[in-house]
Amino acid sequence: MKNVIEIKDLVKKYEKFELGRINLEIPSGCIIGLIGENGAGKTTLIKSILNIIKKEQGSIKLFGQEIGDSNLIQEEIGVVLDNSFFPELLTAKDINSTMKSIYSKWDEKLFQKYIQDFNLPFDKAIKTLSKGMRKKLEIATALSHHPKLLILDEPTSGLDPVVRSEVLDIFLNFIKDEEHTILLSTHITSDLEHIADQIVFIDKGKILLHKDRDELLEEYGILKCSLNEFSMIMPEDIMQYKKNKYGYEILIGDRNKLSKKYANFVIDKITLEELMVLMIKGEKSC
Repeated sequence: MKNVIEIKDLVKKYEKFELGRINLEIPSGCIIGLIGENGAGKTTLIKSILNIIKKEQGSIKLFGQEIGDSNLIQEEIGVVLDNSFFPELLTAKDINSTMKSIYSKWDEKLFQKYIQDFNLPFDKAIKTLSKGMRKKLEIATALSHHPKLLILDEPTSGLDPVVRSEVLDIFLNFIKDEEHTILLSTHITSDLEHIADQIVFIDKGKILLHKDRDELLEEYGILKCSLNEFSMIMPEDIMQYKKNKYGYEILIGDRNKLSKKYANFVIDKITLEELMVLMIKGEKSC
């Protein structure tokens, strides 16, 4: 399976934040979920991949080519950023006219179908649209020039649950032929539990974890114990822990094995949100 994105030793420095050193390979035919709290480096990583911001060090290749080497790369990428990048006076009709002159594969009929499916107005200025409607317009635009790679930063933010479900189905259909790939950054981690193939967890500019979703959700778990029982858990079995009013929540890395070792304790499956909280806010065992 070919890698669509190859990142080696990427470094981007700001006055109070540094991204790096990032090494990441993303294969074709997958949905990659990018998670982390605000300020962790997700948007900086995405903008580096898109060549919106300039890196200090490292290499970023898309479709085997170093970014910036070819305009053809841009033809193959659909983008939805967290903040709308369309001028607010434009209408969907204006966007259609503009995109026809930018993308050689712009599909006017497909764009109009998305506009209709999303119940969007064709002649109203973007400034009159709600946040959710703007997001749907961006998604429609990103998909309508038949890209091979979608890079999405909070694409379902502001959408109601019904529309979010419809959009996720569109993403799943997009990658069915294994020639398409999605890199999706979102705070709605429950979405990724349904559609992501792999999870990349970034914190403080570093990649803490990169695993297959199924493997991660199957392997990791939360062991719950009382304040008095905490001393019975071996330090080597504790990845991170968090104390609360009633006891401890302990992040473990081999749920099936430790379920036998600690048969008298409750060990729950983990969600991506719980994993994030424990890895970021939890403490390490001494």
